[in-house]
Amino acid sequence: MKQDYLRTFVHNVERTAAEFELWSEGDGIVVAVSGGPDSVALLHVLHEISLNHTPLRLICAHVHHGFRTESDQEAEMVRELAERLGLPLETAFIDIPAYMEESGKGGQEAAREKRYEFLLQTAQKYNARSVALAHHADDQAETVLMRLLRGSGLPGLAGIKFKRTEKKVELIRPFLRMYKADIVELCRVCGFQYAVDNSNLQTKYRRNAIRLEVLPFLEQYNGQFSSSLNQLAEIVQQEDDFVEREAAKQFRRMVQENDGRLAFDAPSFLGLHVALQRRLIKLILNYLPSDQENTDFVKIESVRQGILNDQRSNWRLDLGDGITCVREYGQVQFWPKPPEEQGQYIYILDSPDVSELYVKEIGKMLKLSLKTGSESRSGSRPSPFVADFDADGLQFPLTVRNRQPGDKMKIMGLNGSKKVKDILIDEKIPPSVRSRIPILCDSSGSIVWIPGVRRSVHAACGRHTSRILRMELSDA
Repeated sequence: MKQDYLRTFVHNVERTAAEFELWSEGDGIVVAVSGGPDSVALLHVLHEISLNHTPLRLICAHVHHGFRTESDQEAEMVRELAERLGLPLETAFIDIPAYMEESGKGGQEAAREKRYEFLLQTAQKYNARSVALAHHADDQAETVLMRLLRGSGLPGLAGIKFKRTEKKVELIRPFLRMYKADIVELCRVCGFQYAVDNSNLQTKYRRNAIRLEVLPFLEQYNGQFSSSLNQLAEIVQQEDDFVEREAAKQFRRMVQENDGRLAFDAPSFLGLHVALQRRLIKLILNYLPSDQENTDFVKIESVRQGILNDQRSNWRLDLGDGITCVREYGQVQFWPKPPEEQGQYIYILDSPDVSELYVKEIGKMLKLSLKTGSESRSGSRPSPFVADFDADGLQFPLTVRNRQPGDKMKIMGLNGSKKVKDILIDEKIPPSVRSRIPILCDSSGSIVWIPGVRRSVHAACGRHTSRILRMELSDA
C-alpha cells in the first residue's frame, strides 16, 4: 500500500511538473523544508523522483526564524532527514523579532522576506535553477479568497503561480494541485516524520482565520468550494497571462520614452479594449521608478477615465510619489516627477556679429549668421526653428528670455497684437513645453520671434534688404 500510494502521488506531481515545465533532467533544486508535513513530503517526493524517474540535484534548505522554542527541535529533525537521504543541507538562523523591530514590519512579512532572501542566496551558491516550495491546493484556495475579499483584479485572483522567476531563480510549486489532507495521508502511510506548528491554529493571523473559520463556513453551501477556487485560479492565470502579453505588445507599439517620460497618443489608446487600457496604464506605472504601489484600481481608473472623458482639454493628475499624468492635446504623458516650471533667465545679444549663444536653462543653442540678400534668396526655405531678419532693421541689443505673463507680439497678417499665451494655444503647444520656448525681443522690448512657433512683423526681409541675419535654434 505504501509504494502504491507514493507511486500515485509521485505520478500526479510529475504530471504537474511536465505541464508547467518545472524541471529538467540534471536541474539543481533547492528544497525549502520547514519541518512541517508539506515540506517534508515535498523533499521525499522530489527525492523519489530524482532516484527513480528524473535525475535531479537536490539541496535541502531550512530557516530557523527564532520565534518558537520548538524551532531548535525542528532544525535538528530537518538535519537528520537530509542526512538520511544523503542530501546537502543549508541552514540559517535569522532573528526575525529583531528584524521586525528594526524594519517595522509584521512577523509574517518579515519572516517571508528573510526566508526568501536566504533561499535565493542558497540557489545562487549551488548554481541551482530553482527553489521548490511546498504550497498546496489549500494554500491556493486561501490566497484566492483573501485577495477576493481585498478586492483584487485578475493578477490577484490568479493566486499563487506554479512557477515564477525572482532574481534569475525560478520559484516552483510542485504540490499546488495536491490537497493538505492527501499530503498528510502520504506522510502517515509512508511514515514520514514531521513537526506540527501550533501557531497555525491561532486565528489572530488572517490566513489562519480564513482557513479555520471562513472556508469551512462557505463549504456548508458548496462542499467543493476550495476546489472551485483552485479552478478559478488556474483559469485566471492563463487569461491574465494572455492579457499581459497583449498589453506588452501595445506598450511596444504605442509608448514612447523621452527624458524618462513615457507617452502615448490618446486616439490610439481609445481604440483599445477596456481590459488593455487598464493593463497598459498599469504597465506604464510599474515601469516608472517609485517607492510606493502605483497600480491600485482607483489610481488606474482615474487615469483611464480622464483620458476618456476629457478628450478636448489639457489636464494634470498627481498620482503620488512624484508621478504625474499629463494630457496635452492628443498626447498622454507620465512623468516620474512633476514637470517643473522653467526658472527665470535673460541673455543679451549686443550685435549681429555674435555667432552663437548657449541657453543652458533649456539646453538650446541659438546660432546667428549674416548673409547678403542674394545669398539668402538662393538658399533653402527656413524651418520653423530658423528665421531671417533684415539685420539693419533690428534694434540691438536683442534679449533672449523665457515667457512672461502678459507677453504680446505683432504677427504677420494680423492687425494689432496678440497674446503669446493665445498664440501658443492656437498652435497647440503642450503646456509642459511652453516654459522651454525662448522669447527674442529687440531693444524696445518688442517680441520679434518665438522659435518654432511664429515670427513678428519686425525687420521683415524685402527687396531692399542688403544684409540678412539668420537665427537658428537647435539642441546644444
